[in-house]
Amino acid sequence: MRHVHIVNAISMNPLIIEPQLINIWAEFQSTFQLVLKGLIIGIIVSAPMGPTGILCLQRTINKGRDYGLVTGAGAATSDLFYAVVTGFGMTFVMDFIDRPENIFWLKVAGSVLLLVFGIITFRSDPTKSMHKPSGQKGTLLNNYFSAFLITFANPLIIFLFIALYAQLTFTVPTNIFGLLFGFMSIVAGAMLWWTGLTYALTRMKHSIGTDGIIIMNRIIGSIVIVISIIYAFDTIFKISFKFYQ
Repeated sequence: MRHVHIVNAISMNPLIIEPQLINIWAEFQSTFQLVLKGLIIGIIVSAPMGPTGILCLQRTINKGRDYGLVTGAGAATSDLFYAVVTGFGMTFVMDFIDRPENIFWLKVAGSVLLLVFGIITFRSDPTKSMHKPSGQKGTLLNNYFSAFLITFANPLIIFLFIALYAQLTFTVPTNIFGLLFGFMSIVAGAMLWWTGLTYALTRMKHSIGTDGIIIMNRIIGSIVIVISIIYAFDTIFKISFKFYQ
């Protein structure tokens, strides 16, 4: 009887959670999702072996890992600029984005753009961007700024940001902390990629050749293509599922 009394007491007095705790948990979940999406965006934007990727590769092999890392940091800084431009640009059309039917088409368009980007990456030959090493290392700051300018000279990256923002529903919060978390997570994702790449290149610099670079680029392109197809099917399935409910 004593155990029954305890069970009944529990059932008659349900646990009450303070509204403040619920709000804090909701904020934590929202921030965690924002940071996770930002990391994914940063990695995908940085991964293809374009001119900056080849530059990072050559500097890591010929000059050392520190030079490869500052090259990646320069590219990440440029990516941050275009990420901010894209983010604030999309806030002006929030009324359009907030409508469910428009979100569907934005995600489909984002999947198509990602697919095109993946195909271009797969078909491209990054070794054409390779140059003979000059023999001079230069300062770390010079290497940083040269990588920044090379990446900055490619404003078409905005279309990739638009595709990723749309597909991942990456909406930048209006508060200052949300802005910092959102955009800095993109930089963190980019630097995560460059750190991993320079580490791998340092370990394999005596065995990697032009064929290895091409294979790596095709693997990256294939991954982007698969991701775009999965996102497209996921978007269409969810909308269709709602229609048939």
